[in-house]
Amino acid sequence: MKSRTAAGAMPERGESTLYELSAAGRGGSGLPAPDVPEAELPAELLRDEIGLPELSELDVVRHFVRLSQRNFGVDTGFYPLGSCTMKYNPRINEVCARLEGFAQAHPLQPQETVQGNLELVFNLQEWLKEIGGFTDVSLQPTAGAQGELTALLMMRAYFRDRGETGRNQVLIPDSAHGTNPASTTMAGFEVLEIPSDKNGDLDPGALAAACDDSVAGLMLTNPNTLGLFERDIDEVVRLVHGCGGLVYGDGANMNALAGVARPGDLGIDIMHFNLHKTFATPHGGGGPGSGPLGSNAKLADYLPGPSVRKEGVVDDSGIRFTLFTPQKSIGRMSSNFGSFGVFVRAYAYILQHGAEGLRANSQHAVLNANYLRVRLRDIYPLPYERSCMHEFVLEGKIEGSDVRAMDISKRLLDFGFHPPISYFPLIVPEALLIEPTETESKQTLDAFVEAMITIAKEAVDTPEQLHTAPHAMPVGRLDEVRAARKLKLRENSQPSKGEP
Repeated sequence: MKSRTAAGAMPERGESTLYELSAAGRGGSGLPAPDVPEAELPAELLRDEIGLPELSELDVVRHFVRLSQRNFGVDTGFYPLGSCTMKYNPRINEVCARLEGFAQAHPLQPQETVQGNLELVFNLQEWLKEIGGFTDVSLQPTAGAQGELTALLMMRAYFRDRGETGRNQVLIPDSAHGTNPASTTMAGFEVLEIPSDKNGDLDPGALAAACDDSVAGLMLTNPNTLGLFERDIDEVVRLVHGCGGLVYGDGANMNALAGVARPGDLGIDIMHFNLHKTFATPHGGGGPGSGPLGSNAKLADYLPGPSVRKEGVVDDSGIRFTLFTPQKSIGRMSSNFGSFGVFVRAYAYILQHGAEGLRANSQHAVLNANYLRVRLRDIYPLPYERSCMHEFVLEGKIEGSDVRAMDISKRLLDFGFHPPISYFPLIVPEALLIEPTETESKQTLDAFVEAMITIAKEAVDTPEQLHTAPHAMPVGRLDEVRAARKLKLRENSQPSKGEP
């Protein structure tokens, strides 16, 4: 790894590790003298060999603030990471999540002491039911991928109860998220890939040929990961239901549909929402996340629990909110209530926007994506010449140049933009999947277009400028394959001779 200090960054001392800053006897804030007798710690809890650095509080603060300034996020720049919906998280959501009654509540408190929190969960369940067109919702899953796995486990339980144990195949489009086949395998099903047609839609003919009594269901993302609405959705649902299967909706791309179309109305039996995408709660870096499941009546009894329901009480207390678990529930998928802080943020977001606001957000997300698509289609190859939804895919290559998608992505960093998703979907060569979201202005989109145009010119005139990018970042071009295979997880690890 080539590490360097970017122009205007801290001097070399600022790049030191905590171990290099360490000095014997240095410390941070001390504790006052105890006013009770001291007790010896158990010997098994004492470790002398850790070798932790000795630092002042100021050393530690400066070190981690410097690291934070290297990070790229929605708060610092345009983040068009396709299929991830990296949109701005309104700060009012954070204020609400930090209210003492939410942030300090213990998940095991008596239900009578957290009725307001349970009411929030209940209302969020009801709102997601309405937005998705479902009869029931569980907030248990703590990520989109866990929502997928949960849905598949529910499907397995559903067919087991019906005595249809021979349904062991799940159909997955070739444009699907990589978590779809992974979740399928974890749930004990076999994956059967269904190709897309020349227009980017799931091929109805190939689907019809695959539909038989071995099919448990279809995992469908709509809009798909090419950014296209499945125009044959009615036929797709009819074919799968016709052979006795179920249709699972991957809700990762719901930011194009919220307030406009309801997946349940399109025939989807069960779908996960991404609260950390569609409803603007922060995500990335491993969390937090939340992947609630909405289902129709057919599968409602299998939803994970507990969920919250409202009960009328014949006394002065009036309405009461209680926990319940569906009759045939597959059980818990997370401890206690799941990602409660994310629930509060999503609740605040939906409450702030309302039905019309959610619809407008979806419309603007689609408008922004189509604006970029039209402005860039004559610069970079566009594999599907049709209107997109909230995202679109380009081919990251330029005629007369050996530059690839990765080079373009790395060079974008020098212009202050986070790269799009690169090399996904897999069915598009040198794919660049671009999602601007609804929160970006026309000025930002125009600046991104100009950067992409400049990069296209550089690809022909000075391709080495792209091959060696980025040039203005604290860390230069990495050997990402080697970095993944030969991890250096300790801050004071020194590379072996000949290693980056």
